[in-house]
Amino acid sequence: MNLQFAAEGADATRALGARLANALRMSAAAMAMPMLVTLSGDLGAGKTTFVAGLLEALGHVGPVRSPTYTLIEPYRVDDRDLYHCDLYRLRHPDELDDLGLRDLRRPGSLLLVEWPERAEGRLGAPDMAIEFEYAGDTARALVFEARSPAGSDVLAHLSAAS
Repeated sequence: MNLQFAAEGADATRALGARLANALRMSAAAMAMPMLVTLSGDLGAGKTTFVAGLLEALGHVGPVRSPTYTLIEPYRVDDRDLYHCDLYRLRHPDELDDLGLRDLRRPGSLLLVEWPERAEGRLGAPDMAIEFEYAGDTARALVFEARSPAGSDVLAHLSAAS
């Protein structure tokens, strides 16, 4: 299942992240099992802005920092572990083992990974993949693709709320 959205500017990108947060909350599967969501697109395409909207809608209070240099920014909201990861600075996929991302996949956790292609398949199959593309100076096209039954359930909730 695929869904496509257009976002004109940072506020619209943040709002789309919030809409995904609401769909995640409505999905029993997404709340019970570990969810892996990958975010792909060029530098500056809005991935971190999207994640900020998602985390804020899930209840995070405070800044959402880009994990470009830290590689992983952990958050805890309502007894749920949320991880925002950025693999852009990986020099080699073997470095992924040192990050311990596989250990972060616990029931109810949400792992949001920017630049998943740097892992060269070592993350495992994502539940959902989101592609960010430039569609003008401030406009973005986002394509959501479900890649697991849990991802399909989340996208069904997202589609119903559209």
